[in-house]
Amino acid sequence: MSEKIGIIGLGIMGSAYTKNLSAAGYEIVGFDLNEERFEAQGNARLTRASSPTDVVNQVDRVITSLPNPDALIAVAEEIAQSGKEVIIADTCTLKISDKTRARDILAAKGITLLDCPVSGTGHQAAAGDLVIFGSGDEESFNKIKPAFEKMGREVHYLGEFGTGSKMKYIANLLVVIHNVSSAEAITYGIKAGIDPQLVYDVIKSSAGTSRMFEVRGPMMVEGKYDDNVSANHIITKKDISVILDYADQMACPTPLFSVAGEIHRAAIAMGMAHEDTASVCAVTDKLAGVKRK
Repeated sequence: MSEKIGIIGLGIMGSAYTKNLSAAGYEIVGFDLNEERFEAQGNARLTRASSPTDVVNQVDRVITSLPNPDALIAVAEEIAQSGKEVIIADTCTLKISDKTRARDILAAKGITLLDCPVSGTGHQAAAGDLVIFGSGDEESFNKIKPAFEKMGREVHYLGEFGTGSKMKYIANLLVVIHNVSSAEAITYGIKAGIDPQLVYDVIKSSAGTSRMFEVRGPMMVEGKYDDNVSANHIITKKDISVILDYADQMACPTPLFSVAGEIHRAAIAMGMAHEDTASVCAVTDKLAGVKRK
């Protein structure tokens, strides 16, 4: 008999979780407020739930992929009212204070919330190329770990609740910086008279490469950012805000990250809020006076 698991939130990441877990033999009980997202699940072994309560009534483990803290709190409050003891692993990038609030709402009813953000773009999630940063009750984490192993290439247990988010902040700090440095390198190459495809092909095998250069470089080479969007600027703006907020709490300077964040903000100002964050290359192009043919 195949295992069942719940997924609440079927956006870019939640849909990827559904695809990979279904392919691994899991039966998915899913919920999303957006009706169209169910139709986008293709041949996934997905049972459509009518609410978060309906999800937990059918499974004992749930993965959440929600867009903002209000959504997480709303789901936590509803599930707490159900009284069903389940393990919930939240994979969102949110403030630790918001996750702690959700954890406490659920804990009052004997329900365990784990803090398990993931590192990777939507495309990486679809390919099962995520890294999971798990934290919270270790016994509960071990019960949901087999599902995480089908979703990603590496699964880490990091200790007490909130440590997963802290590690995700570090990962995203680097992603934002590397995204901008990749764009700057492509623009620099064009300005120097080198074909951007050649820049990409050579640098991706050099000491100067990064995962973001390899993943987002092809979009920067092409100069098209609205096809197959894996992470847009709205999501990244939220993540940048969360990281800066925690840096302020620790009194930790983030000079490179802060500058890179401004380049992302400039992309939004240029009307690219819903395009892939590789579009920071359009900002570096404009700053350098580069006009693509």
